[in-house]
Amino acid sequence: MNWIGVKAIYIHEMDRMRRTTIQSIFAPVISASLYFVVFGSAIGSRIPMIQDVSYGSFIVPGMMMLALLTQSVSNASSGIFFPKFLGTINEIYAAPLSTTEIIIGFVGAATTKSIILGTLILGTALFFVEVKIMHPFVMILMLVLTSLTFSLLGFLIGVLSKNWEELSLFPTIILAPMVFLGGSLYSIKWLPEFWQTVSLINPVLYLVSGFRWSFYELADVSITISLFAIFTFLFLNIIALAYIFKKGYRIKF
Repeated sequence: MNWIGVKAIYIHEMDRMRRTTIQSIFAPVISASLYFVVFGSAIGSRIPMIQDVSYGSFIVPGMMMLALLTQSVSNASSGIFFPKFLGTINEIYAAPLSTTEIIIGFVGAATTKSIILGTLILGTALFFVEVKIMHPFVMILMLVLTSLTFSLLGFLIGVLSKNWEELSLFPTIILAPMVFLGGSLYSIKWLPEFWQTVSLINPVLYLVSGFRWSFYELADVSITISLFAIFTFLFLNIIALAYIFKKGYRIKF
């Protein structure tokens, strides 16, 4: 394993976050703050307590998960797509790096960025609402696994995308609606019975539910099912990446 090469890619990608601090850090944190102000204070004050948890506190795990999913995909997909678009991917080809090492470098950096962002949003939430983490180990596990899984998905999207339209298609058309309809701002128990059943088809529901359970032991589905779901998503992404590279798909146009 060429750890020096992996480290070089990782550091370069992390430095890209520093160069785009407003887009990578400030924008998601400001957006989350607005959600806490509007939904947590203005609207939340009109919503009854949810098993001794205020609505403002209730949406914290959902807001963190929303940021994790979208930013993980965005960071990883743009991280590999930009070198392809600019032609600098050839510099990576010239280095003695295997496909696995390239993936570790890019995905590791995207995962780290998402974990940092999730931590910042959690810290921001403390200024607006009361937050209690009843199962910190499970919370950290879900945080890391979700960031890693969707960073792998983002890398896969970046590899398969041939233009900017394809790159933005999945996050905009598919992922964002799945996140908002996955119980990030509400419990599916508030929905009519038919829509509760429909919501169970949405895989994001299981991630949000498991993450919320680690905070308040409130969940729409079992934490065991949530953990099983995230591990399943993780392995599916690994299998998908292994398959396309085994078939000879290259990380270039």
